[in-house]
Formats: sequence, C-alpha cells, structure tokens
Amino acid sequence: MSIAEANQEAVERIQSAEPELIGIGTVEDDLPDIEDKMILHAAPPVDWEDMCGPMRGAVIGAIIYEGWAEDQKEAEAMADSGEIKFDPCHHHQAVGPMTGVASPSMPVWIVENKAYGNRAYCTLNEGLGRVLRFGANGEEVIENLKWMEKTLAPVLDEALEKAGSIDLMNMTSQALHMGDEVHNRNKAGTSLFIREIATYLMNTDYDRETISSVLEFMRDNEHFYLNLSMPASKATMDAAHGIEESTVITAMARNGVEFGIRVSGLGDEWFTGPAQVIDGLFFPGYSQEDANRDIGDSTISETAAVGGFAMAAAPAIVGFVGGDVNDAMDFTEDMYEITLAENDNYNIPYLDFRGTPTGIDVRKVVETGIKPTINTGIAHKEPGVGQIGAGLVDPPDECFEDAVRAFVSEYKQ
Repeated sequence: MSIAEANQEAVERIQSAEPELIGIGTVEDDLPDIEDKMILHAAPPVDWEDMCGPMRGAVIGAIIYEGWAEDQKEAEAMADSGEIKFDPCHHHQAVGPMTGVASPSMPVWIVENKAYGNRAYCTLNEGLGRVLRFGANGEEVIENLKWMEKTLAPVLDEALEKAGSIDLMNMTSQALHMGDEVHNRNKAGTSLFIREIATYLMNTDYDRETISSVLEFMRDNEHFYLNLSMPASKATMDAAHGIEESTVITAMARNGVEFGIRVSGLGDEWFTGPAQVIDGLFFPGYSQEDANRDIGDSTISETAAVGGFAMAAAPAIVGFVGGDVNDAMDFTEDMYEITLAENDNYNIPYLDFRGTPTGIDVRKVVETGIKPTINTGIAHKEPGVGQIGAGLVDPPDECFEDAVRAFVSEYKQ
C-alpha cells in the first residue's frame, strides 16, 4: 500500500465513523486493562515526580475521592510512595479534559463507533472554575464528584437505557451550525443534549426533585457536551489508527509538561516536545505568571476536525479565548493547508458550508510550518486552584519533526 492509499483509507475511516452514546459505566468496570489503585491522566505518559501542579492537585483529589486517604497530606504521601500506578487515558481507550485524571469509581460515558465496533470513554463534565480537571481538590470538589457518581450518573444511565443510543456525530454537526466548535464552546451541544435526553429523564423512576437537580446541573454547565464530543472524537480517530504507511495524526494530547502526537502508521509511540505557554484571556485577578503550560486530552477535538479546526463555525469563541472574528476564520482556513480532506459530516455555514479540515498529515505540518490550531482552557500552575482563563496555543515543532524522521526510518529503508 502506498502512502496515498494508506491516507485515503484513514480519511475514509474518519469520514464513515458513527460515534453513538450507548451508556454510562465506571472506570474500573468498563475501561480495558485497569489495575488496582490506578489513576489515569492526560497523555503523554508522565511520572508523579514530573507532573505539573494542576495534575498533582487532581491526583490528590482523586485519591481522597476514592477514600484511599483522609486528607491532602496523606494523599500526597501515597502518590509519592509509588503505591499508585499512573497511566494515560489514551492507553485505555479513553480521553480526559485538562488534567484528564480519572480514578476507578468515577462514572464514564461509553461511546461506540458503530461503523467499526470500537469504543471510547470519558468522565462526565464537572463544570468550570474550581473543579478536579483543573487541579482543584477541596471539599466542595469531592462533594460534587460524589453527587455525580451517586446521582447524576445513575439517573442519566437509566434515561439512556430508555433512549437506546444517541447519535453524537449528528449532534455535533448540528452544534457547529449553531455556533459551537465543541471544544471551548459547547452551549449549543449542551442544549441539544438536554433536549434529546429530557423526555427520557422524565420517564425514569426517579423523583421529580432528583430529575430537576440533574437538569439544572446540565443547564448551568455550558461545557457539559465537551465530555461527549471528546470520546466521540476518540472513537472516530482510533478507527483510523494502525494503518501501515499512513501519515495521518490520530491523537494529540498534552500533560502540562509535554505535548505528544500519535501517527496512524507508527503504532502507539508518542512523539513529544515541551508543552507551550498559552496566549489567552484571564479571569480577574490572574495573569500569565499564574498559568500552567498547555494540558489535556481535549486536543482530540482538533485531531478529529472540530475544535480549533472549526473556529470559523464559532466566531463568538474569540470572546473566550482571544482574537477577533477574522482570526477565527483565518485559523480554520489555515488548517486546510495541513489536512487531506474536507469533512462530509461537519461543515461551516460561514464558509459556504465547506467541510471542516480533516486528516492532519504530519508531513504537511513539517513541510508548511503551519501547526495545528488549538484553543484551550488555562489551569493555574499551583495545585488546588483551578481554571483561570482560556486561550490559543501552538504545539512544539519537535513532535512533528521526530514523527516524520521515525516514519522515514520505518518505511523508507
């Protein structure tokens, strides 16, 4: 198979994906290869001693949430002892926003790519501000996680049993037409999900007060859909992974220390470079000096042709991440230079319904010098604080250059 043929197959798998939400499970019961006292995090792999502040904060919170430790000091000692095993979400068919921290008891969405049979998973979205995924770990954070485990997840799971499944490809397509890019702007996606699930919620056996609390939580959390669009993107891109001689990037992720990519034809190796400083807008009282470097698995969005690649569909996003409307248009236009196709499922009204840029070719990134556009949240660099803003970031050159060198070594001997 030639590179062109391999890339055509990868693009066809991306275009023909059918990610559907089929239920809710837990990390320990549903994700593959989960071990006792294992905590997952945003890729690439990173050891406890090398973790950035917010990831350490989230790990400490997860240890307390699981009941393995009583307080932060005890939790930190446990993490430092080597008793906890750490592994990237991506190694277990999962993704996690920001720190990506997921522990055994946490509920997860289960998304199945009906076209290829593979599954992907993601925790449920907690909201913005002082939440675990941004490194916060106080009492209110743990209480919220417990409510999500004991109330939110079971109620939604029963509603999903009645719904059967929900077509996330179609929902994301609608959200793009309504002004989202489903990474940092999820107002439409969240509203569409509530509209879809509400009737089924009302038909569950839960009491009115409980159902109302679930609806209110989703209504007040405009980013609720992010944790659905991410596993939909993961399920889509995993189906295009492992094609010999394909130069299509199938994952981009960052752990607050390193930014990493995977390439379809190069197996499961991560090609990494230093995580970059985010250029963005900050909440009152915070500045660039407080910011952690780029972090999170949510760049699976851009990898799958949404997020920063679809900013032209969401011009209002610039009010959250910076820039102006013309910048949003230009970012998307630039991405056509490093991709192989235009998406048949996701199109942009402002560009005369042109499909979003699809199939990042690692060779084109190196040849053109144009790097994938990523918009993202900003976490405080100290553990336990949480989100302090949002912005735009460029990946490091090294990961793309190293991947191209590895590809040449693998296939051109």
